[in-house]
Amino acid sequence: INRYGEEVLRSHGVPINIRVGLNSGEVVVRSIGNDLNMDYTAVGQMTHLAARMEQMAKPGSTLITADTLRLAEGFVQVKPLGPVPVKGLEAPIEVYEMIGAGPARRRLEAAAVRGLTRFVGRQTELEALRQSLDQANSGHGQVVAVVGEPGVGKSRLFWEFTRSHRTQGWLILESGSVSYGQATAYLPIIDLLKSYFQVEERDDQRKIREKITGKLLTLDKALEPVLPAFLALLDVPVEDAQWQALDPQQRRRQTLDAVKRLLLRESQVQPLCLVFEDLHWIDSETQAFLDSLVESLPTAQLLLLVNYRPEYRHGWGSKTYYTQLRIDPLTPESAHELLENLLGADLGLQQLKELLIKRTDGNPFFLEESVRTLVETKALVGERGSYQLAQELPSIQVPATVQAVLAARIDRLPPEEKRLLQSASVIGESVPFTLLQAVVGIQEEELHSHLSRLQAVEFLYETGLYPEIEYTFKHALTHQVAYNSLLVERRRTLHGKIMEAIEVLYADRLAEQVERLAHHAFRGEVWEKATTYLRQAGTREADRWAHREAAAHFEQALEALQHLPQSRETTEQAIDIRLDLRNSLWALSEPKGQTIIHLLREAEALAEALGDQRRLLRISNEMIAHFFGVGDHIRAVEIGERALSTATALGDFASEVRIRSVLGLAYRFLGNYPRAIDSFRWTIASLKGERQHERFGMAIYPAHSSRSFLAHCLAELGEFDEGIGIGDEGIHLAEAVNDPLSLANSYQSLGYLYLVRGDLTMATPLLERAVEVCRTRHVGVYFSPAASRLGYAYLNSDRVTQALELLEEAVGRGGVTRPNVSRRIALLSEGYLRVSRMDAAVEHAQRALDLARQTKEKGNEAYALRVLGEIAAHKDPPGIREAEDYYHQALTLAEELGMRPLLARCHLGLGKLYQRVDDLDQAKRHLTTATSMMREMQMGFWLEQAEAELKELG
Repeated sequence: INRYGEEVLRSHGVPINIRVGLNSGEVVVRSIGNDLNMDYTAVGQMTHLAARMEQMAKPGSTLITADTLRLAEGFVQVKPLGPVPVKGLEAPIEVYEMIGAGPARRRLEAAAVRGLTRFVGRQTELEALRQSLDQANSGHGQVVAVVGEPGVGKSRLFWEFTRSHRTQGWLILESGSVSYGQATAYLPIIDLLKSYFQVEERDDQRKIREKITGKLLTLDKALEPVLPAFLALLDVPVEDAQWQALDPQQRRRQTLDAVKRLLLRESQVQPLCLVFEDLHWIDSETQAFLDSLVESLPTAQLLLLVNYRPEYRHGWGSKTYYTQLRIDPLTPESAHELLENLLGADLGLQQLKELLIKRTDGNPFFLEESVRTLVETKALVGERGSYQLAQELPSIQVPATVQAVLAARIDRLPPEEKRLLQSASVIGESVPFTLLQAVVGIQEEELHSHLSRLQAVEFLYETGLYPEIEYTFKHALTHQVAYNSLLVERRRTLHGKIMEAIEVLYADRLAEQVERLAHHAFRGEVWEKATTYLRQAGTREADRWAHREAAAHFEQALEALQHLPQSRETTEQAIDIRLDLRNSLWALSEPKGQTIIHLLREAEALAEALGDQRRLLRISNEMIAHFFGVGDHIRAVEIGERALSTATALGDFASEVRIRSVLGLAYRFLGNYPRAIDSFRWTIASLKGERQHERFGMAIYPAHSSRSFLAHCLAELGEFDEGIGIGDEGIHLAEAVNDPLSLANSYQSLGYLYLVRGDLTMATPLLERAVEVCRTRHVGVYFSPAASRLGYAYLNSDRVTQALELLEEAVGRGGVTRPNVSRRIALLSEGYLRVSRMDAAVEHAQRALDLARQTKEKGNEAYALRVLGEIAAHKDPPGIREAEDYYHQALTLAEELGMRPLLARCHLGLGKLYQRVDDLDQAKRHLTTATSMMREMQMGFWLEQAEAELKELG
């Protein structure tokens, strides 16, 4: 800016001071004017900030924001000014003063400064380029065109090739078109000539003249007549009278001929490789030059490399020395290799890698920029090649650079095709033809014509013909950019029209379209229908066990409901949707305790305001489940017994089923097995026939779960035969409906019974099936108990490494407040004891005991005491008194609760302890008792242990 100001002052004697402010981002362009004149202006936050930069700049300086620097990185040199307060913004922003041009002239050069990622997946294309190079080197000139959409790596392919050992001894001249250069004649040629003549930005006209003249005459004095053409191209005054006398058409011919002669003559001195990039932006004069050059290639030692996007057209396709390379996005394998280099091998990034590949369709530029954005937004932390996620898997933002590339392509479409693409983006990534036609209102033949052109330039693909034609966006980022290019009001209107069109087109099967209807009704702000469709969609997803999606739908339904006038009906809906949401949050088994109780308190207040006793009863039932879920079993029983009396008085059978189901669980963990068994038997007896497959508003079928939980209780009491029959019934019921929650619960419950009995052959496959269901069908709530029990089965099968992995994962994912966590921690303690990690074993066993006492889980308290006894007995030397104390506490509690299998194992532990310290009488007494009890209950593996110890005593 200062240089231009000085030039104006020197030439015209007029002092001039210029200051510039730059900011980058999306703006809204609106029309302004009157009947006589029409103009356009950009409005919005982005332009406001640009104006502030200009106001803050000193005369002769340029200030830019971080967003602008991010886009221009490598192309400019800047001086950071630090965080600067800006009027109208809440927080200071980073501001930079631009002090000069940077070394880069192209995006790839700027990227090279930061460090290029590993080049992958293009060996076939590199080999094709090598073959063309060999042919050109032998005097058979070649033209190779690389065609592909933005970001697939056309420029990177040329970069790698021209900088490889293959091109040693070749003169490489590179140039390219730019998006704003189509109106500027010869722009790529001028760029190429500056490189050839080594003209620099600071060179004045005299210096430029010297460089051109010297280089040209050194190459061949016969080229002297064409010198004026080169001087004119590079804006050096031409004093040649003959040149001045030429008309524009003659000058054009001589200019094109001069450039071609120069390059062909140079190729006779040394092999020449010309690179012209981005021909889709080429100006007409450069196009004419290339057309002429291509005609002269067959006998030249010259390789012409060009690249362009699919929409560009030329007339060279019939030439025998023309080769076209179609370059597509990376294969999944190559994309994974690229991301491995960018992100690293952390297993926690696997899901992110899959998401990135899906969203970008393997486009390498989009992949790199998406990763860069995640790093800049602190979603990823660490160093390149060893990143880690710093938050939950993020939704991928469209990086500014990708946004600019895609938005520019969309903006260059004819207006009617741009509007069509935007309308399609509102429909979604998949676009049925009939729905699109209904929304845009274009005749079928004309619509097909527009869609064909959008396919030709690869915005859309045709993905299906039956039962109807359907299109899809090339990749998710194109869809997102097209959608974001619409004004909010236009988007809202289109969403509403799409919802109405779906209702008409699919009137006979709306249930299949409910998720799509919900989406468009919500986005279209058709609030009443949005509430209805969103709740239907949530229920449908919950039935499929897609509870994450279900919860999102229920949350949106509550949001939509807020926009409707308040009435009894909407209040009832507000209660019911909150209860639906609670079920899905519970099924996800995530730490949402506060969210759930908050929802229940809100629902309770609404129901009390209505005086709705039945809904209050249901809410009470959910309160029971909540307090049970956080380990407050006493409170769960108190609320449950009161609610049960109300349900019985009202004759509300469904509520009674729900309440007894949770009450049974609370009693079970409190160690009151008789009361728990009564509750489960009542449910089983009450739900016959079709009622066995009713949920009664619960996430799990009570007829199925009652059998599983009853089998648990019978296992603790040693009633194995009856428990096996009940557990088998539960599995058959679960398999009949293929419900993942019921399957996981049924398998792990019966597996647990066999484990307590000591039948590892039967226990292990059942528990493995339970873990598989939990992993593959996302049943978070039962993963920890299933994994813990499977780990314990592996531990007693001498598969110690696998055992510890599962036991640790079960504890790590199980939280600290859910029921039975203390038992899982105790089992892990036994795992540590097996591998002689005594400190860890003691720490976990004590933690299990403390937690069991805190939650009043007496059965788990007894189990933790036994484990502490085992640990004390294995100390060197044994802690005899300590072990005896723990074992006797466990015996007392197990006897009080009727836990005969645990009682027998305590006697086995005491027998081993006394045997180790040579108190043989005591050892024999306890081992005899253990053997007798285990034989009566047929306790398999444990009985074998007891009998072996007794036999050793003689």
